[in-house]
Amino acid sequence: MADAPANPFDLTGRLAVVTGARRGIGFAMATALAAAGADVIGVSAQLEDGSEVEQAVRGLGRTFEGLRVDLSDRAATTQLAADLAARDRPVDVLVNNAGTIRRAPAAEHPDADFDHVLEVNLAAPFVLARGLGAAMLARGSGKVVFTASLLSFQGGINVPGYTAAKSAVAGLTRALANEWAGRGVNVNAIAPGYVATDNTEALRADAARSASILERIPAGRWGTADDLAGATVFLASRASDYVHGVVLPVDGGWLGR
Repeated sequence: MADAPANPFDLTGRLAVVTGARRGIGFAMATALAAAGADVIGVSAQLEDGSEVEQAVRGLGRTFEGLRVDLSDRAATTQLAADLAARDRPVDVLVNNAGTIRRAPAAEHPDADFDHVLEVNLAAPFVLARGLGAAMLARGSGKVVFTASLLSFQGGINVPGYTAAKSAVAGLTRALANEWAGRGVNVNAIAPGYVATDNTEALRADAARSASILERIPAGRWGTADDLAGATVFLASRASDYVHGVVLPVDGGWLGR
């Protein structure tokens, strides 16, 4: 009898870097990767020793290293990319998840807010992808996963910087995939729908806005961070080896409405 094929979703022995890993979607992504077998380096501006994500990853039998880095600081992000790329153990998976949002009408939107959001949501992911991607290209293998958004497809309200950044993330995903797909590196993105996290707290607190959002979601509920787990493991694993330049919505059917 022939041996059963290896599980294409198995990440045993792989090392994954997850930014914004301290809570919310990043926490769920980090723990999902660990459950699939990956060791994890978690990055966050406020990641404390013995954090919940560290405990969760270690509880799954995987190693965890926490790095406290402010991704709004270009120099710090550049140094992080260089440090990770220079390590003896290569990074197999980069999940560029960290993000932030600032809400204000476009006509009143401060330059500082716009610049801050683009730095964290667009520039930092590019700097990390460039640095770690170069090392992946040299080895001929690697996975890069960006966190995009429904606002990679739509305009949103009162979030011009966030929409600009997330629309650009979708374009960046395709641009890097065009260059790297033939050299063994997969670049894709996940576009979460309306997920109950800190970033959507203001929307959920507005009863009328929350109701209007729920009315459009065919699944009939707000998403949870754990809803992103399967897509993350898929795009980080051998199961997605022929998937390049995709922005995968995980949105309860919102875009199909």
